[in-house]
Amino acid sequence: MENILTQREYCYKCNRPKTSCLCQYINSFDTNTKFIILMHPKEYRKTKNTTGKITNLQLNNSKIYIGIDFTKDEEINKYIKEYECFILYPGKESILINTTTIKSKKKQLIFIIDSTWACSKAILKRSLNLQDLPKISFKTTKQSAYRFKTQPQEYCLSTIESTKEILYLLNKHNIENIDSKYLDSFLLPFENLVNYQIKCSKKRDLRVKTYS
Repeated sequence: MENILTQREYCYKCNRPKTSCLCQYINSFDTNTKFIILMHPKEYRKTKNTTGKITNLQLNNSKIYIGIDFTKDEEINKYIKEYECFILYPGKESILINTTTIKSKKKQLIFIIDSTWACSKAILKRSLNLQDLPKISFKTTKQSAYRFKTQPQEYCLSTIESTKEILYLLNKHNIENIDSKYLDSFLLPFENLVNYQIKCSKKRDLRVKTYS
């Protein structure tokens, strides 16, 4: 009975069972850029595995907002007035920050949508205040390490993997000055999450074979 109760205990910081808590791998740091993570409610309900939560824990200057239509959200609209805002979203009109610097006189803020591609489109379609903000994107040949979750395209990355690419490029353009030790360890909680899920999956497969 004691073991069962222990397994049900949760860490209220990373929203995972204490038996698979990721907090020991979190190495949070400051950034010049503010990051706002717009999390779709469907993604929020999967907080055990979402990388948006881990990204938020890694970045001190970040915050999560849950919803679909942010048009009348007072805090979001205040950010849009006070900051030079960008949305991380691929497309023909997106600024490719591999080669283009996004410096400005105002403080910078990047909105990151944490959801599936279909849900991301829904957020942008319904959030009228976000539609005219410039979009940024990046090119990479890296493939996602999210091995237990299928990506829609070969080079689609998870939220935390995409954020690391952005941070690296902001460093390259001298917008950020993040110590390499933070960038090198940025994906550590994500990697441990993936390894844990794969380990659990193998255990489930073994039980199925045993009882079949």
